[in-house]
Amino acid sequence: MENPPDQTESKEMMLPPRTRRPKGGLLTMPFIIANEGFEKVASYGLLQNMILYLMSDYGLGVVKGQTVLFMWVAATNFMPLVGAFLSDSYLGRFLTIAIASLSSFLGMVLLWLTAMLPQVKPSPCIASAGTNCSSPAATSSQLALLYSAFALISIGSGGIRPCSLAFGADQLDNKENPKNERVLESFFGWYYASSSVAVLIAFTVIVYIQDHLGWRIGFGIPAILMLLASIVFAFASPLYVKRNVTKSLFTGLAQAAVAAYVNRKLMLPGQSDSYGCYHHLEDSELKAPSDKLRFLNKACVIRNRDEDIGSDGLALNPWRLCTTDQVEELKALVKVIPVWSTGIMMSINVSQNSFQLLQANSMDRRLSNDSTFKIPAGSFGMFTIIALISWVVLYDRAILPLASKIRGRPVRINVKIRMGLGLFISFLAMAVSATVEHYRRRTAISQGLANNATATVNISAMWLVPQYVLHGLAEALTGIGQTEFFYTEFPKSMSSIAAALFGLGMAVANILASVILNVVKNSSKKGGVSWIEDNINKGHYDYYYWVLAIMSFVNVIYYVACSWSYGPTVDQVRNDKVNGVREEEQDEVVKIN
Repeated sequence: MENPPDQTESKEMMLPPRTRRPKGGLLTMPFIIANEGFEKVASYGLLQNMILYLMSDYGLGVVKGQTVLFMWVAATNFMPLVGAFLSDSYLGRFLTIAIASLSSFLGMVLLWLTAMLPQVKPSPCIASAGTNCSSPAATSSQLALLYSAFALISIGSGGIRPCSLAFGADQLDNKENPKNERVLESFFGWYYASSSVAVLIAFTVIVYIQDHLGWRIGFGIPAILMLLASIVFAFASPLYVKRNVTKSLFTGLAQAAVAAYVNRKLMLPGQSDSYGCYHHLEDSELKAPSDKLRFLNKACVIRNRDEDIGSDGLALNPWRLCTTDQVEELKALVKVIPVWSTGIMMSINVSQNSFQLLQANSMDRRLSNDSTFKIPAGSFGMFTIIALISWVVLYDRAILPLASKIRGRPVRINVKIRMGLGLFISFLAMAVSATVEHYRRRTAISQGLANNATATVNISAMWLVPQYVLHGLAEALTGIGQTEFFYTEFPKSMSSIAAALFGLGMAVANILASVILNVVKNSSKKGGVSWIEDNINKGHYDYYYWVLAIMSFVNVIYYVACSWSYGPTVDQVRNDKVNGVREEEQDEVVKIN
């Protein structure tokens, strides 16, 4: 005998469709934004002071500790590509975010346990009178637990960060709403605002707690925040719009690349019969591929229509025959790679925060001589975020309106100029960093602190603020500029790739930064002392910064070459057409007069 249906369910089924509450909408926004915000507070709050934790509690030297952090940040920036692929192709955005939130929480719990349980890390060193103190090295199992925590946090970030923005847009995207574009624009603004606030909280509140209340509480609070983020997000599950998975764009790009290689020996058709020889979808505007990067056109050449294409008009083997749209998407990606690569050097410069932390930790961090409050060394990164946000607001609300008013027509700085200016400012930031560190080290030695890296040098840490501000301006110009460049140059179908490329650049930058650091450490060793030492006063961090400054200057020249070879952007072409029309209209007015 069948069980009677649940009364609540029966009543809901009896309701007319118009009385049922639609899913999605603004009601879901607090849950999605809170999940993203808590994740950023937790993850960024853990990173800022981590080099001090690795050096003090795990006995890692500055080079090995920084190498570990470089790899962790690289994994955190690379995993969003994996998360986006799994979300689009298999899991869907809701399930991806839910699993990722759980992974981040477990990783933070493991990290918190390393601070709570003495047996999971090296024993602390207790020096007796007349003896040297040397802590035992961390065992393989102790490091494995630490690295597992980092890996779980990276996996969590890889699932949350690429999906939260798109998942939130899914809740609001309603083509029937005449104000749909304005609603989405408002959501994007609130999303990025909340992300910036979350990072500022991480750089200030979480870092302050770690400095004054210790690692146990400092690591425990991010774990609690991540637990709240997971619960809040899962609680609203019945309210969400959950779209079905579709074919991932990453798969389409891979198919085009493989098909071009498989068909590399094919001859391209001539201009006269090209339209019938290239595979394209019926509703596609691209009946034939462009002439740029012609070797990729072989991916969509039809060899035998009966054997290559099914009755539905689709390729029987998409790894041997692709559409013209797939080929053009791959071309767009290949074309921007040189310009994309120029941003890696800026990301390498920004990733030097651990060394800047050691500098700030050795300087006078009081706001004034009479003040007792000290800015936590790990909180100086907030000046980068403040500079970034300030530039965005000033550029959009003051600089452009004023320039437009002066010129008498709308003014917009070309995206390639902004990217190049940001790279030059990144070079200036490293030159300033080297100059300030030279002054700090010289002052420390003159005060007899050459052998005491923990002593406070009588020099204000406010000298570090200009380099943080310059890094913020560089990131605002080049980072935001690159993202805008990718969005405008790519087809609309490649929006997810445009969002992921900057993160991928950060991942590559951290790997290269690790290589540069170890090369400088090994090649600069003289008399047993290198430029990079655990004792910041004995090393020559200023020389290391000059190496990065020189590389940054060379990168500016490289960018100029890449920008010139790329040619005009979509915006430049559009503006040229508009200006051309205006000039023609002016000529007509002159002729009439």
